[in-house]
This record gives sequence, C-alpha cells and structure tokens, in this order.
Amino acid sequence: MPRKKTTDVSGNGAIKKKRAGAKRKERDFSSDDEFDYEQENNKKPGRQTTKSGLQPVTVADDVKEKIKLEYPKVKGQLVIFGATNWDLIGRKEVPKQSAAFRNLGQNLWGPHRYGCMNDVQVSSVISGPCAAHSLIITTEGKLWSWGRNEKGQLGHGDNKRLEAPKLIETLADKIIVSAACGRNHTLALTEEGTAYSFGENKLGQLGQGNQTDAVLSPAAISYNGQPLVKVACGAEFSMVVDCKGNLYSFGCPEYGQLGHNSDGKFIARAQRIEFDCELIARRVAIFIEKSKDGQVVPVPNVVVRDVACGGNHTLILDSQKRVFSWGWGGYGRLGHTEQKDEMVPRLVKLFDFPGRGAAQIFTGYQCSFALSEMGGLFFWGVTNTSRESTMYPKSVQDLCGWKVRGLACGKSSILVAADESTISWGPSPTFGELGYGDNKPKSSTTAQEVKTLDGIYPEQVMMGYAHSMIIARAESTQDKEKLAKLPEYNPRTL
Repeated sequence: MPRKKTTDVSGNGAIKKKRAGAKRKERDFSSDDEFDYEQENNKKPGRQTTKSGLQPVTVADDVKEKIKLEYPKVKGQLVIFGATNWDLIGRKEVPKQSAAFRNLGQNLWGPHRYGCMNDVQVSSVISGPCAAHSLIITTEGKLWSWGRNEKGQLGHGDNKRLEAPKLIETLADKIIVSAACGRNHTLALTEEGTAYSFGENKLGQLGQGNQTDAVLSPAAISYNGQPLVKVACGAEFSMVVDCKGNLYSFGCPEYGQLGHNSDGKFIARAQRIEFDCELIARRVAIFIEKSKDGQVVPVPNVVVRDVACGGNHTLILDSQKRVFSWGWGGYGRLGHTEQKDEMVPRLVKLFDFPGRGAAQIFTGYQCSFALSEMGGLFFWGVTNTSRESTMYPKSVQDLCGWKVRGLACGKSSILVAADESTISWGPSPTFGELGYGDNKPKSSTTAQEVKTLDGIYPEQVMMGYAHSMIIARAESTQDKEKLAKLPEYNPRTL
C-alpha cells in the first residue's frame, strides 16, 4: 500500500495544504437529505467532496441513553499457534531498532498453551488480519495485551515488545467488553459505551482530534454522543457504532474506506499525494444500492448492528440482515462483481432477499465472509493473490453440513469454529497458523479439521496476521485433561 504522507494539521481535522493550487472540489454530505443522487450518478472518477469544519459528536446528557454492555459469557483457556516473532511478522527482516529481538519468538506449528496463562480464565481474544499484537479480555472484564509494540499499541505507556499477556493498568478500573486491533493501533470499549484508543496516530486512526506518531497509553476518543456498542479497526482507520445504530469512522480515507464519498486524496507540492484524514468520529450518513447500469438509489432506514474491517475495506450488517461493503475493491473483496473502489456503503445484493439475509459478518485482509440466516457460509475476495478472485459471494462448499459458530481470518489463512471442531485452511507460505503440527510449514486449499485440537471445544477463534488463537473450553475434567496434553509455550524474554 502506498506510504501516506501528511503535513501540518489544522484545527478542523484537515491537512493544511502548502499551495493554493492544491485545493480540492469537495462537498460535505452530513445527512441523507443533502445527498444529490443525480450528481452521484453522473460523477466523474476522482471527483472529490468537500468537508466543512467538523466538531466532535456531542449529545446532551438528558437525551443520552444509559446502557451497560455485557462482555461475552464465554470462559476458557487461551491456546496459541503460528508465528510469535512479533517484530518479524509481515516483514522480511527485523527493524534495526529491534535487532536484539531478532531470534526471539518461534513458529508454533501446533497448538500450545501459554504456560503463564494456565490460571487465567479468558472470555474473549482479539487480534486482526493486519495485526502482530493481540488482546484478551478476562472473565472479570480486564484487558491484557502482548506482541508488537513499536507504536504503543499495547497500551502500557511504552513501546517495549511483550512476549506474554499483561494487564493494561490504565484501564484496570474499567470493565472492558470488546476491543479491536489495527495494524499498529487499538480500540477498547467499556461497559458504559466509552471507546479508548492507543497506538499509532499518524493518520488520525485513534480519533483523538490530532495526528501524532504514537499514543502510548489509552485515552478516550473525541466523541460525546450516544454510548457506543461496537468498535472495529482496519489497517489505519477505525469504525464505531452507537446504541442507535449510527456508524462513525475516522482515520485514513484512502480507497474511500471511511464511507464519506471521498478517498481524501489530493496532490500537494512537488506532485506529492497526501490524504485528508478524519481526526474525529464522523457519521457515515449515506447508504446506496447500484443498478446494473450504474444508477445510484438511496437505501433508507439502515440501522447498523455489526461492523467488520479488512485491511482497507469495511462490511456492516444492519437490522434487516442486509450487508453493505465499501473501500478498496481490489480482488473482489466488496462482492459487487467488479473491482471498483466504493466511496460510500453499497448494498451486497445477494443478502437482500427474504430468508437469505446474513446473521454474521467477518473480514480478512482482502476478503469477506457472511454467515447466512440459514447457516450457510459465503466467501468473496481472495486469500491467494496468485489465484482467481471470487468477485461475488459464493457458498463455501467444504463447510456444507457444518454448523459454523465463529470465523477468523489472518493475512491469508482462515480459522473456523464449527460444531465441536476447529477447521482451517490457507495457501502457502504458512507459519503454523493452521495448527496442523509436525514442526513444518503446511498449507491447504480445502477446509480441514485441526486434528491437533481433536476433542478440544473452541469457544472462540481469532487470528492475527500470521498467528492463531482459540479460547478452549475448560469446564469438565475431560476438557482439562485434553488441554493438559497440549505442549506448553513459555516464551523467552530479554
């Protein structure tokens, strides 16, 4: 992905332009009524829209909902496999500043228990397809983190890499119900509906109203609206959903992934491309459907229930079980039968039929999944860029007959919790994230049960860029005996 360069930041969240000639033609679409559909139908490629001075979303206390979110009722033991050399994941070599850690962390070819976590009950595990760091939420609602930390994405007030989970002390007095990981940033959501962010903020992906290299400790995002109920992170952007079903985004607008009808791109001095980043949460107000001849039709009454982000694209699921996608269209990850970038949320038509709505949505780095209300799993996009792309949602035939309960996707590999089994597949190269064991890389073009986890019930599955984690049920004596047979991972530290 092209490196994004920024200059000085003005008070309203726009990047100051060095030359008058760099002005862009823009327009702010802040409500459905202001959206000109005739203009959109005749819009030329690359045409930009204007953004006025934005202020943080604010709702008066007397009309603000009072909520208390619940964290998952799951509890179990953390199991990990895949790459654990956090500074090397996704890179050809370890950066010079981390040279001392070059040989720290190995590929775990099969599932392992974290030795230091044997007595910790986990209710949720979090990472992302761009992430080399991970989080867990314990059954007490406490947030722990570990992994790569060059931008402070672990939230411990420093940028020191961590080999094993550690409690984030700044949030120790909060009850955390969910969280999300971007490439180098993190969001955490409390039971009262407040979102905290930390990590890299060069592109405003923390939503704190400014742009800085790194924020090392958790701070609340610049938002005082209705309580939030969902958070999600792309590589360098973020999404949040409030209790009324409104969607907000902030961070890097490249490819239109923020959903504000612009990719934020403009040419500054010396023909350098820069991006007008969103530094505070801004509501995504427009949802559309496109006909075969390209005509744009508004889709009203979209109440967002869930959101998932890939590297540079986003999916939402609304209250009517409809799926919308937008952002980078490469490799068919948006499911619209074309590879065009979408600047506003566009309806994925397959799920807009009675009885064929979606129940859950998932995203990988450059692919998308939806679980239909009938239990069928659909895939579109690509996991192997050397093979043909899937341009629209297609049923995953390998999983027909399985009851899929959860799914996670890394850079290219996929992990599924179905019935009482864990299933995985993915192209080469692999780093053990498929969990097949035998101390050597293995790939699979078809879904296979992870035999090394036979008899171990996966309460939840999760993947980072090249590592996998599950929460394994540990209720009965038989569960504990099965887990005890797994090798124990005790990472070295410097």
